[in-house]
Amino acid sequence: MRVIVTAGGTGGHIYPALAMINKIKEKEPNSEFLYIGTHNRMEKDIIPKYNIPFETIEIYGFNRKNILKNFKVLKCLIKSKKKCKKLIKEFKPDIVLGFGGYVTAPVLSVAHSLGIKTLIHEQNCIPGMSNKFLMKKVDRICVSLKSSLDAFPKEKVVFTGNPCGEDAVKKIAMDKTKLGLSKDKKLVLIVMGSLGATTINNYIVNIKDKFKNKDYEVLFVTGKNDYDNIIKNKFPGNVKVVPYVDGLTRIMKKTDIIVTRAGASTLSEIIALNLPSILIPSPYVPNNHQFKNAMDLVNNEAGIIIEEKNLQDDILIKEIDNLLNNQEKYNNLKNNLNKLKIDNSASLIYEEIKKLVSD
Repeated sequence: MRVIVTAGGTGGHIYPALAMINKIKEKEPNSEFLYIGTHNRMEKDIIPKYNIPFETIEIYGFNRKNILKNFKVLKCLIKSKKKCKKLIKEFKPDIVLGFGGYVTAPVLSVAHSLGIKTLIHEQNCIPGMSNKFLMKKVDRICVSLKSSLDAFPKEKVVFTGNPCGEDAVKKIAMDKTKLGLSKDKKLVLIVMGSLGATTINNYIVNIKDKFKNKDYEVLFVTGKNDYDNIIKNKFPGNVKVVPYVDGLTRIMKKTDIIVTRAGASTLSEIIALNLPSILIPSPYVPNNHQFKNAMDLVNNEAGIIIEEKNLQDDILIKEIDNLLNNQEKYNNLKNNLNKLKIDNSASLIYEEIKKLVSD
């Protein structure tokens, strides 16, 4: 199979795309891929490391605050569509897959105009701008959450879950001692993404001494941006501070509670690994979609939410202690997560791809 994949901007778009590339390689080892991404976002650094052929286009999101800047956006859009047309005609794909980010709009729309089969995947409760634009053009739409089914045309949409979940299940659990943690104590993982979140990091620094004498350990992943400043502080012995964990899902398999943002890929891993969570949604994302993602778990009694604006005093530690000390509540979260679980998301998307290609 010959496949063009496009996704960009954030790990929430890029890692589901990578998970699907891995699934297609597993099913059809002779498949060939071309990844089309933006010239200045995360994918330009991530994708080449996996030896996946990579091409870039210069494309920007529409500026809602400064309309005049959109003249440049439109100019780049026209130019990028020309480049996409050239790349697609040269590569001759059987299908083009989009996993979100504004880079997907020109790639998928050009593929559609050339009569090539197309599929998009929506990770969040609320569709992003590109997927809203593309929904009428593409042949199939796969969604991570049942709550987003109604946002798309019924005849095209399929509930598949997020392929990052299936990818997480396959990972081998990490030995906690390699991170300086105890084998036997319960573990609370606090992580806000690869770059971290300064507001949350500062809050953790302020309450750090209240973790002292707890009978559990804390792995505080600060993100690379804030680590150098944070590590200057003295933390209790049961709090391990690191900038980054390579292969985070491996330590998630040894975690008792995760405190994190509510990005779509993270939630898919939480569900797949049956991991009780305290979610602190980022209020700085379009359409407040992380809050709505988190509420998808909360409404199913499968997660706990604390809004960033409510992070005061030791509210977080109280929630952690309450959850670890209330076995009935803890088990209830795990049971409800299990009801949301889709173990074979990438396989389900692969089946949709096969149907389209053989049609």
